[in-house]
Amino acid sequence: MPSPVDAHSSTVSDARTAATRGRLETSRRLKAGQAMLSKLTLQRLEAQLPWFRMMSSADRGWVVVLADSGISSFIDWYRDPQTPLRVVGDIFKSAPRDLVRSVSLQQTLQLLRVVVQVVEERVGELARPAEQPELREAVLIYSREIAFAAADVYARAAEARGSWDARLEAMVIDALVRGDSVDELASRTAAFGWRSEGTVHVLVGLAPRRSAHKSIDEIRRSAQKWAEDALLGVHDDRLLIVLGGVQDIDQAAAALCHYFGPAEVVIGPQVSSLAEAGTSASAAVWALRTAAARPATPRPVHAGDLLPERAIAGDRSAVRELVTRFYEPLGAGSGQLLDTVAAYLEFGGSLEATAKALHVHPNTVRYRLRKITGLIGLDPTEARAGFVVRIALVYGRLSEAGQLSGADKSPVAHPLLP
Repeated sequence: MPSPVDAHSSTVSDARTAATRGRLETSRRLKAGQAMLSKLTLQRLEAQLPWFRMMSSADRGWVVVLADSGISSFIDWYRDPQTPLRVVGDIFKSAPRDLVRSVSLQQTLQLLRVVVQVVEERVGELARPAEQPELREAVLIYSREIAFAAADVYARAAEARGSWDARLEAMVIDALVRGDSVDELASRTAAFGWRSEGTVHVLVGLAPRRSAHKSIDEIRRSAQKWAEDALLGVHDDRLLIVLGGVQDIDQAAAALCHYFGPAEVVIGPQVSSLAEAGTSASAAVWALRTAAARPATPRPVHAGDLLPERAIAGDRSAVRELVTRFYEPLGAGSGQLLDTVAAYLEFGGSLEATAKALHVHPNTVRYRLRKITGLIGLDPTEARAGFVVRIALVYGRLSEAGQLSGADKSPVAHPLLP
């Protein structure tokens, strides 16, 4: 006659054998019902998740693959519960980058909830009454693990994307520094994912005297409050901030000034797109280099307010702007306005001397000076404006005499480069 211990051991062994057989039977039923579960899941996705219905066919395909993989992985794990749940991570291994780009973490969790609901609702069909509690518990355990796996995948993808975005941002800044062409910059910026479709300005000044990484993060957050999009970087000792879609560039620049180091902060001219930002950056850096030549330079200052200094230092774009903005309009028509302002500046701002040299009445000189102010937006009777116009006249005359053609073609070092 068997002892009580032997009888107990036999009972436990029989129970384990029965449980194993029940689990294997449930696994078989799960496998047989996999196609049905996948079909029901797809129907539920279309019925409950509007974002799924609005997706492209390719993205919908990835979602269906994810759902089917989740069901298949659960069945494999349920068949052998001793197997580690590493298979959960394999669900996302097929194309996590594409999946993360098209489906958010919240949407992924909604998808997983639908899959769990479908399986839970079919427990009565997939398991015998004795095995149903165990199957429900397994579904809960697995859903928890797969949710953690999804969160981990998205966290890793976010870290990788952040590193990649930082590299792309550095490449765009480097392209601005090198003075790449518009076409070359367009290819760089296309990969960066620039969001703004508005106009672009570049701010340039000395880099801040703080930890580069900490400063860049802080400055980026502040810059994005003023612009639709922003990118920035430090090159040598200069900080460049590119702003897209700014409503008021003067207010934005004034608010960001304290992030720069000492000395001037320059606002580059407005350009229509990020691909043309090199033009704005070049003008701003020329202005930064030459701002010391103008006493009491405002902070911030527009690059266009330092055209004479930039031109004298060798900035060909400043020379062209001086000629086209001031000299050519004044010289149009009879040339009376050009002769008048030239004489006025030559005679030190004396109305009488100017009138005598031109053989006109002083009131005529006054009238013409007002007309000049309206035409070019500068009042030559003011000291700074008179200086700008005088330099414009110098370069305009040299251009007409053909003395700028050779200089305009000669190579000049890019202002951002050493």
